[in-house]
Amino acid sequence: MPITPTTSDTSLRYSSGLGNELSSEAVAGALPLGRNSPQRVPFGLYAEQLSGTAFTVPRHESRRSWLYRIRPSALHGEFSRIDNGALCGPLTEPTPNRLRWDPLPVLSAATDFIAGLFTVCATDSGKRAAGASIHIYRANESMRRVFFNADAEMLIIPEQGSLRLATELGLVDVAPGEIVIVPRGMKMRVDVAGPVRGYLCENHGAPFRLPELGPIGANGLANPRDFFAPTAWFEEREEPTELVQKFQGNLWSTRLAHSPLDVVAWHGNHVPFKYDLGKFNTMGSVSFDHPDPSLNTVLTSPTNTPGLANVDFVIFPSRWQVAEDTFRPPWFHRNYMNEYMGLIRGAYDAKASGFLPGGASLHTRMSAHGPDAETASRALTTALKPEKPADTLAFMLETSAVLCPTEKAMRLDQRQRNYDSCWSGLQKTFEHPTP
Repeated sequence: MPITPTTSDTSLRYSSGLGNELSSEAVAGALPLGRNSPQRVPFGLYAEQLSGTAFTVPRHESRRSWLYRIRPSALHGEFSRIDNGALCGPLTEPTPNRLRWDPLPVLSAATDFIAGLFTVCATDSGKRAAGASIHIYRANESMRRVFFNADAEMLIIPEQGSLRLATELGLVDVAPGEIVIVPRGMKMRVDVAGPVRGYLCENHGAPFRLPELGPIGANGLANPRDFFAPTAWFEEREEPTELVQKFQGNLWSTRLAHSPLDVVAWHGNHVPFKYDLGKFNTMGSVSFDHPDPSLNTVLTSPTNTPGLANVDFVIFPSRWQVAEDTFRPPWFHRNYMNEYMGLIRGAYDAKASGFLPGGASLHTRMSAHGPDAETASRALTTALKPEKPADTLAFMLETSAVLCPTEKAMRLDQRQRNYDSCWSGLQKTFEHPTP
């Protein structure tokens, strides 16, 4: 029986939180029911399970999906190492120094999403099932090859230009102000309509999920109803296709005689999903003091230690600041965690200059940081009244493991070698009390 795909732009909503079971079929009747799965799959499809976690993890931690596809993934030849480009590469020794980079320029030479990846920092080589690697992506050409990541799930944060991800489970369109999560092992192709730039975090640890709300209660921060997975979609394309995987920090390639994006139906919870950051319900103080930045956590990858994150994804959007008698920018602090920050649009309220959309900063464990001298001086003298910063969206990737910059990132012309000077204007204001 010929397979005729249906067309639909309706995404599946996560109705009860990330990790719940979903299902979709691009052809009516392609999703097996009952005892017909997996021995006799409708339309002669192959059954294949994609497991993102170990089989025996607790039920609430399990991530897996059943894929019903035209050809199984096992149909491939030997993988061979290919050039990593600027992906990964040697890390420097851990540094306590504060680092900041200007945006990398958009590319002029034809470059696809994989070739345009530039690793800024990582917790290690990426060979352990923990920690994170953080990259800048740049591209101006759609991928002709297909890619999957055996090392990590990927959090993609567009800053300039939109992406279309053609994944095994469906199409995902993502623009600046949105994010997309691609689970470990999920095949995808990235299509672009012009120059694009953004950030990519490889999460090598436990899959991202919503943080617990604790005293906040049942509502607030990122709401489950605002996360969407794609509906089933597939390619029945008989032509040579390069399949690239990232494995233990390196890129490997093989050739197929067909498109591997041929999943006709699926069910499970190991799925891509997107989220509009504009739907984040920010919390804040309405009396006094400045809450910890963890109050703005969108997604978290936990460790076995309660409250200690492998990676937290935190955002700083435009929001009302109404606390009384409070130093309004982020206060000066030193932190156990390690912070990588990026800017999607606007200006960040803790920096008067030097931190630009597409740029980044890195503050490692116990590195003292906070508002620059100009921002601090203004904050100490300004009238304390309700205010809302102009349209802005910054983010922070915070990890409990120390992030080390790559040697290539340290050699970039865009590295601000005078970053420390933004605090040099902080003046002594202490006055001895009158006896």
